[in-house]
Amino acid sequence: MTETRGLLAPETAAEVRERFEAVGTPAQTVTREIARAMEFPKEEYDERVTGEVVATARDALFASLLRVEVGDREEFADAKRDYPDAEVLENGSPDVDGVAWHYVPFADVLVATTFQNEPDAAVATLRRIAFGKFYRDVL
Repeated sequence: MTETRGLLAPETAAEVRERFEAVGTPAQTVTREIARAMEFPKEEYDERVTGEVVATARDALFASLLRVEVGDREEFADAKRDYPDAEVLENGSPDVDGVAWHYVPFADVLVATTFQNEPDAAVATLRRIAFGKFYRDVL
């Protein structure tokens, strides 16, 4: 049975940008709290927690929230039928049973990563691939 993970499935480039903006403050809060937990003194915080660090946290947070389906080959075949005109970008081995996939509506692409025993790793990999190849371009 297909398992859905994640929350974000923006339909348009404008919705991607809107959702990305919405994770900006949480990314900043998480970054600040991690620095506090690491007991950075103010000077070290100011030196090390740059805008680039917070931007990286925002990218990672957004990507980690993308909606991903996890299932077997048969379920992935059903998903491909749901998007008959979509380009399919499959990463990994065709000889394994598990597949994690994410549909990118504004690009009409179904991105997938295969796995045998590590669905969590496949989901994380898939999210990085989808973000890097499709979402980053519209941000």
